[in-house]
Amino acid sequence: MNLATAHAVLRADAPNYVVDLNAGSHALQGDEGPHEGGANRGPTPFEFVLAGLAQCTAATLRMYMQRKAWPAGTVSVDVELHVEPDRTQTIRRTVSVDAALDDSQWTRLAEICEKTPVTLFVKRGTRIDTTMRR
Repeated sequence: MNLATAHAVLRADAPNYVVDLNAGSHALQGDEGPHEGGANRGPTPFEFVLAGLAQCTAATLRMYMQRKAWPAGTVSVDVELHVEPDRTQTIRRTVSVDAALDDSQWTRLAEICEKTPVTLFVKRGTRIDTTMRR
């Protein structure tokens, strides 16, 4: 079952690392920052990954709150990738919900954060099969 698709093209005449992307039916553009030789014309690859995690977290919490008929509120998710000198990588996620929730509801949302589809995808790792074509 194909869950999602993406396509990237880096044209020969494109400035350094500006990549035209399609994520499903949505056109986007990615780039690298100046420290990597890019022009910062779009998110970096890691920023796209983090954005996907943040989006999935916010949407999953909203869906859960709606299904439970809990009070509505703004869901805000901040995600940062940290790499330590020993090359250990950590994603730090901060979630804010401004709805009037009791302690048990708040605890349940914290549990749901750990079960969002993209959270599970990142945590379990995924095999990548590569085919090269001429």
